[in-house]
Amino acid sequence: MTASTLAQWMLQSNSTLILTGAGMSTESGIPDFRSRKGWWKNTDPRTVATVESLQQNYELFREFYQMRIQSLMDFEPHRGHEILANWEARGHLSLIATQNVDRFHQQAGNHAVAELHGNIVTIRCQSCGKPLPLGHFVDNAVCTYCKGKLRPNVVLFGETLPQEAWNRSLKEIQGADLVIVIGTSLEVYPVNQLPAMCKGRLVYINLDVAGNSRNFDLVIQGTAGEVLAEVDKYLQEPIVE
Repeated sequence: MTASTLAQWMLQSNSTLILTGAGMSTESGIPDFRSRKGWWKNTDPRTVATVESLQQNYELFREFYQMRIQSLMDFEPHRGHEILANWEARGHLSLIATQNVDRFHQQAGNHAVAELHGNIVTIRCQSCGKPLPLGHFVDNAVCTYCKGKLRPNVVLFGETLPQEAWNRSLKEIQGADLVIVIGTSLEVYPVNQLPAMCKGRLVYINLDVAGNSRNFDLVIQGTAGEVLAEVDKYLQEPIVE
């Protein structure tokens, strides 16, 4: 079973949801900060991206996210993102549920996106919750309303997922004919529970498929850009049985 099989399933599907993870972003060059190779200042980001760090070590917290925000300027969506945007425009997918916080899906042209882990390019005050311009956070400013600490709208370790994004993703995945999981190791709870909610066909695309293949109807090993380009080729050509 190959990319042509997935293309055929997509054409047969009335509702297709795509779930993306870090592998989708690292293909654009963005470091995977969870990996030892991608650690910042030899620090495990899981010790910085926490509620405790925001409250007790704010300077380190702010510096880490300032670095991540500024680093996004050096990267852009890759062809895999562009293909997904094109699929939405052509009616091939109903929703992208993403764990990524860079907003590359929207930058590429997708509109139906549920940000399960929030994003790092919009800012709010931790105290009063009011939105502030991104530049305020980058420039070390405080909240103009209450002088509180500013933070990105990202889900930190110790926080719950955005309810609206979670409910939307859960509803779509439960009613989907086809769910395509791309670029995630499915290690992070509770998002790793979503594929099991699918009653339709389940597809897994990742460079590393070890340990995650047994619960899927179709597994394709490779990078998102390469695999999606191959699938897109079959979507635009007659599929011969």
